[in-house]
Amino acid sequence: MTTPLSLGVLISGGGTNLQAIIDAIERGDLPARIRIVVSNRRDAYGLVRAARHGLSTGVIAHTDFASREEFDRHLVTLLHEHGVELVILAGFMRLLSARFIRAFPHRILNIHPALLPAFPGLHAQRQALERGVRISGATVHLVDEEMDHGPIIMQAAVPVYPDDTEDSLSARILAQEHRIYPAAIKLFAEGRVGVRGNSVLIRDEHHRPQTGFQSPAAV
Repeated sequence: MTTPLSLGVLISGGGTNLQAIIDAIERGDLPARIRIVVSNRRDAYGLVRAARHGLSTGVIAHTDFASREEFDRHLVTLLHEHGVELVILAGFMRLLSARFIRAFPHRILNIHPALLPAFPGLHAQRQALERGVRISGATVHLVDEEMDHGPIIMQAAVPVYPDDTEDSLSARILAQEHRIYPAAIKLFAEGRVGVRGNSVLIRDEHHRPQTGFQSPAAV
């Protein structure tokens, strides 16, 4: 029987991706255990979600520290104290220092609401609409020292419609985030993830018949 992978989840807000991970674990779909949920904001609703499921929580407010490195040092210490093997960024609105990234090499995951490397940074959905793209989506990637960068683990695509608003596109992408984030974590829990240069290699990856995703569909 596989030993559950020990997760530490970092949040700043509502925690919907946290909830998707909790749900996947409780369904038995994800062989992992959340050791601690940490927020840099005391009012993050994700802390309420975690408490409802009996999970350990912590708050380390970045405003209490003089530097990013000092904040990250305390965060790393807390995660190590809880035996965290894989760090999950779930709406954590802080850039991580090199100190933090070195503490968990190739063991920090982030999810971004765009098909990276397109549209990094804030308001990715707005960027996609402003550029008039027809396809957008979500990306799970390993974190490195650049923002919204690092080897890509998994992506999911969604259509973009001419009458989309930032909210409607965000909702469509978010549904895919909730699907692929637990799936990407499961690959780590199963020991199937390797890294070679800028690429993630998935052991026993299934090769399906070639298909295409098209938008608009009626062409």
